Amino acid sequence: MKIEPFQVNIPQGEIEALRTRLANTRWAPEPNNDDWSYGVNGTYLRELLNYWKDGFDWRAQEARINQFPQFRTEIDGVPIHFIHVRGKGPNPVPIILNHGWPWTFWDFKDIIMTLADPAAYGGDPKDSFDVIVPSLPGFIFSEPMPQQIVGYAETADLWVKLMHGLGYEKFVTHGGDAGAFVSSRLGHAHPESGMGVHLSFPILPGVPHEAGMADLTPEESALVQGQDRGPGAFFHVLINTFDPQTLAWAMHDSPVGLAAWMLLRRRSWSDCHGDVETKFDKDTLLTHLSLYWFTNSFIGSQLFCRASGFHMPMALVNDVKPEISVPTAVAIMPKDLMYKPRSIVAAHSDLRQWTVFPSGGHFGAAEEPKLMAEDIRSFVRPLRKAQLTG
Repeated sequence: MKIEPFQVNIPQGEIEALRTRLANTRWAPEPNNDDWSYGVNGTYLRELLNYWKDGFDWRAQEARINQFPQFRTEIDGVPIHFIHVRGKGPNPVPIILNHGWPWTFWDFKDIIMTLADPAAYGGDPKDSFDVIVPSLPGFIFSEPMPQQIVGYAETADLWVKLMHGLGYEKFVTHGGDAGAFVSSRLGHAHPESGMGVHLSFPILPGVPHEAGMADLTPEESALVQGQDRGPGAFFHVLINTFDPQTLAWAMHDSPVGLAAWMLLRRRSWSDCHGDVETKFDKDTLLTHLSLYWFTNSFIGSQLFCRASGFHMPMALVNDVKPEISVPTAVAIMPKDLMYKPRSIVAAHSDLRQWTVFPSGGHFGAAEEPKLMAEDIRSFVRPLRKAQLTG
């Protein structure tokens, strides 16, 4: 596996071309939409896009990204971009962090060094990790989009080869949203490589997404009431799966369309109480948008969704019980889009840790990086000890 160093360097002409497009926006008429009931509010969208055009410093954000060691490789014909930070501690444990959609690898920016160098953040160096953060196939710098179909199942196979190529025979995997599908699949299909599976989105192999929801405890019912479980939270999955190319023609041509589509999900799915900037400031929002825009990768992310078939339960590839047979932890975000009762998770995984966070939505590690880092550390401590003594 040939691995090459990589740094982000968007040509200046592309930055100027984006500003020109933004300056020439043809704005849609809008009804009385102060409460966002018709979708993205035009007043805020104009404010954000004006800042993208005149105030946002892409080069500053690019420099922040390039502070992390990045690499590119190709596995089975699939281009892969990843961050790889070596841990500072006596026995770093390898962990691969898997993002979702419309996330990017940059959603883990505030957790990478906390895991890799805990002593620098007031922690114990014995808790250190070697941190690998890939871009999912077809997303951002894991491009150009491969011709073969690549979804979460194929990605799990690729990640085993990636981690083995980096010298890690066994590793921990974490993920939310699509990344939870990848991590769950790793724990099911590749237990020989799994040291542990940590999920912030409760996906289980072979288990319907709504399993157990009719038999919630009163405490669980109260938790679910705070989640957005209406049709608006899931219709995008059907669009991504069944009509990705039609949507892509608009998103690749209009930065305003791309911004509105992704902004609505950041606002609706995060624990922001209607003010998206309490979780993601303008620079963060626009960095994610710029990554999609400059890499021309929206369609790659959509085809990943199509190949994955997220609306269906994860298929089983063996008859091992429980289905995730490696140690498992689940961190429940109170404002996420999916819930499974602890009893269901325990029946289908080797559940070692269950945490209900006091806050947080669909973008778990990005919204609550300190809580997520500590939850991962606490899960891995006994696994680390067992590895050293075993």
